[in-house]
Amino acid sequence: MQKLLRDLRAFYKKEGRSHLPWRATRDPYRILVSEVMLQQTQVARVIPYYKNFLKKFPTAKALAKGPLSEVLQAWQGLGYNRRGRYLYEAGKILAQEGWNGRKLPGVGPYTAAAVLAFAHNKPTVFIETNIRTVFFYHLDTKEPMSDAELLPLVEEALKKSKMEPRDFYAALMDYGSDLKAKGVKLNAKSKHYAKQSKFKGSARELRGAILRELLKNPATLAVLAKNLSRKAEEVARELSRLVKDGLIIEAGKKFRIAA
Repeated sequence: MQKLLRDLRAFYKKEGRSHLPWRATRDPYRILVSEVMLQQTQVARVIPYYKNFLKKFPTAKALAKGPLSEVLQAWQGLGYNRRGRYLYEAGKILAQEGWNGRKLPGVGPYTAAAVLAFAHNKPTVFIETNIRTVFFYHLDTKEPMSDAELLPLVEEALKKSKMEPRDFYAALMDYGSDLKAKGVKLNAKSKHYAKQSKFKGSARELRGAILRELLKNPATLAVLAKNLSRKAEEVARELSRLVKDGLIIEAGKKFRIAA
């Protein structure tokens, strides 16, 4: 633990990513946007989307006013479009009720704790992929560990570090990201580890292509299959999933972005 904290402080002092745009704000809405965007997406890829999204939707009220189609248009290229819809729904709740502790759509324990730490400097305890990497790197463990086993160690490190919670977690994330960039790949030591499937040729890629088409104009199944050069049954399957996710609706024979 002592070496972990010593290395963590030294790294953060020298290499901390203070330039990241979400590090310059204490606005919980803007931090929520960054946390949702950063789920399963690399930091460098998120930065331009984050800046552009906040230009268009600078507040929760602005986000709530925009139609879902505009939100999804701003989200195009980030993938996992359900995150965009969840953020849109969360914006509606925040605009009407504010931050009153109500559970927000798509906001799990990790994201909620991260917002509390970065926006309000609360000593919450949470884990994400870079944090796991740091602890596995410094732990002498042979068997995979669960987050439940790691959480007490994160809590102990936070207390012993004497760092502000927002600095502690920023340091962990930066240090873990740097370790990964140097080839340290230890998340397989986590009991929660699951290798991400390939995007090219996946159902997820097809759903993204369908949304791009529907953001242009409503379309029938036949038109979508023709434009995307895919089998009708494949497109129909993903259309069904997009309807279930609340991203599109079927009106007559045509599909369109949900209101």
